[in-house]
Amino acid sequence: MNESIITVRDVTRTYRSARAGGAGGRFAAVDRVSLQFRRGEVTAILGPNGAGKTTLLDMVLGLNSPSSGQITVAGSTAQEAVQAGRLGALLQTGGLLPDLTVKETVSIIASLHRRHAPVDQVMEIAGLHEIAGRAVGKCSGGQQQRVKFALALLPEPEVIILDEPTAGMDPAARHEFWDRMAETAASGTTVLFATHYLEEAEQFARRTVLMHAGRVIADGPTAEVQKKAGAAHLRVSWTPSEQELEQLPAVQSYEIQGGHVTFRTDDADALARHLLTRTQAHGLSIRPASLEEAFMQLTAAQNS
Repeated sequence: MNESIITVRDVTRTYRSARAGGAGGRFAAVDRVSLQFRRGEVTAILGPNGAGKTTLLDMVLGLNSPSSGQITVAGSTAQEAVQAGRLGALLQTGGLLPDLTVKETVSIIASLHRRHAPVDQVMEIAGLHEIAGRAVGKCSGGQQQRVKFALALLPEPEVIILDEPTAGMDPAARHEFWDRMAETAASGTTVLFATHYLEEAEQFARRTVLMHAGRVIADGPTAEVQKKAGAAHLRVSWTPSEQELEQLPAVQSYEIQGGHVTFRTDDADALARHLLTRTQAHGLSIRPASLEEAFMQLTAAQNS
């Protein structure tokens, strides 16, 4: 399970841009990125618009080529991996024929593969049997995403790439989608997904890669990326004096509401120890910084 299935080595992708000085000027959508992804790993790729997420995923899928650097998938080029059915994708772009039924769509695409999973099997995984006879054009946005998910599963890929897979879905549909994706990942499939829903990364990704302006600014277990925001939230029941507040260690900021104080701290252990042993504070609770806070903190640091 520790074997790397995708290697991105010093990859840059540049485009011509008037912003970069007129004729001949270029900017880097992806700038010297190096990453490795292991078999069975579920990784979220986060970043603001223009961070380079989609450009990076397009290159992993062989839809675009690096200006420099190298990408390998299962020991081959991205294009070779796609042709061999090792890669599946659910992208933002790409339409479905509205007049075909859901099952007709899956069956027709299956016929284009030299080797594919049984149509009924992928429809079961994607939760499509109840709408098998419905015209695709009559399906909701979330249902159409599930059709695309089934299509991505047809070649029984070793890697699935998802670009904003739950865009347009309501919360219930998003949770259902990720429940099904979790089952797929549990079977050993490597999953890479870009998303604007930060709670999806918190709930479903063991690893998070944060990109900004084409570069990787954080990469690691999702909980560790959260910690890089440098803060946690600690709340106690307490009515402190000004002197007591001044003596507290590791406090970045605080807010007093009634008989409760909420602290933002860069060392929750030290602050909690002080509060519980040297003050009358009680009812202590600690909440780590959310991934959204880490996202805002780390990208703001890059802009400063």
